[in-house]
Order: sequence, then structure tokens, then C-alpha cells
Amino acid sequence: MSATRNIAIAAPRRRTLSSLVDLHESNYHRLLRLVPDLRYLEGTVVSRVAGALDLYLTVHRQQPYTTTLTLTYRFGDGYQPNAGIVVYHDVHAAELISFIPRRRRSRSREWSRGRMPDLDRKWRTNRFLQKWLGFCHRQGHLFLLVTCHRIPPPLPVEPLRFHG
Repeated sequence: MSATRNIAIAAPRRRTLSSLVDLHESNYHRLLRLVPDLRYLEGTVVSRVAGALDLYLTVHRQQPYTTTLTLTYRFGDGYQPNAGIVVYHDVHAAELISFIPRRRRSRSREWSRGRMPDLDRKWRTNRFLQKWLGFCHRQGHLFLLVTCHRIPPPLPVEPLRFHG
């Protein structure tokens, strides 16, 4: 007799406005699991985990109800897949507002009855953020004030002055 495993297969979610709101809420909770001290971080910090790429977080703006940040890896070839995220603390939502993928797709869809390309694009990009945050957490990344490494800002460069 062979043992069988029960594998639950999730039904694909419809790309609706309410499912997008659910994604934003899920991303908020995943982000806070990864960055519990988000309200207290400033500048650029890095999470280092053995066997994984360093994960960089830059807090651009902290306001009472929102935080704007960037998550990124820094690859050896200079490529940085910057994910710009806005965190809405009052409604417990996090939204991916910009992303620079390794490969760009220039495919765009036209509006038609029952299709909303902007909603579809936002749903797809925020689903990506949800998966990426889960991946970072499973790798062991964690941004705490006491454990993450602060990256000092670059020194201002004095303009060259020629005397003569």
C-alpha cells in the first residue's frame, strides 16, 4: 500500500480590486515580519545571511502614516533590482510602486470590456512582491535595529578646483 499525500491546490484568484487590496494587506504583514522595526529605521541598512545575497533596505521617507522604501540586492555586475514600496501604516497595506526587473517586457494590453490592464499590472507586480518577501523571510533575512548593519551615506564630493 502506497502512502498518498494530500496536496491542496489553490484555485487561481481573480484579478479584482478586492484581491488587489488583499495583496496589499498581505504584503504589509509580510514586510513587517521581515522589518519589524520599520518605524525606527532610517537610511540604508543591510541584512546579511550566510549562503544568501545581502538584502538592502533604504528608507527614503518616514511620515506619520506612510513610509517609502526600497528593497534591493546588489549583484556583482552592478545590477540592482530596486523595488520601490510605499507602506500605509494606517490601513495596514504595502504597495509595490516601482520595480526594475532584470529583463523588461514591453508588452502592453489594450482596454477592452471586462479587462483592466492597470489593475492586472498592479496585481501581477504586487503578487511578485508578496512572493519575494516570503522568499526573503524563508532565507532568514530580518531587519532589526540591533542586528542589521547600517550603511553610511556616501561622503559629499568636493568639486575639483584648479588654481592657476
